[in-house]
Amino acid sequence: MFEVSYSNQADKFLKKAEKIIAKRIMQKIEELTRAPVIHDTKSIQGSKGLFRVRVGVYRILYEVDYKNNLIGIVKIDKRPKVYQ
Repeated sequence: MFEVSYSNQADKFLKKAEKIIAKRIMQKIEELTRAPVIHDTKSIQGSKGLFRVRVGVYRILYEVDYKNNLIGIVKIDKRPKVYQ
């Protein structure tokens, strides 16, 4: 299993989000700890090693470090904001 590390933005987002949204996002992150690239994962063009996964209208941007078994959650936000 992979360990998860959260950026400051991702941590703040999860604390401020509605409980139902935060729970769905955490369930998706739990899925990623078992298999870091799941069926609905897409690679971000122009950013080497950066992936995104959808949770409704929200997106989770993350990086995978296979050497250290670590997933770094870079950013979580709604679709138009997450890519800025």
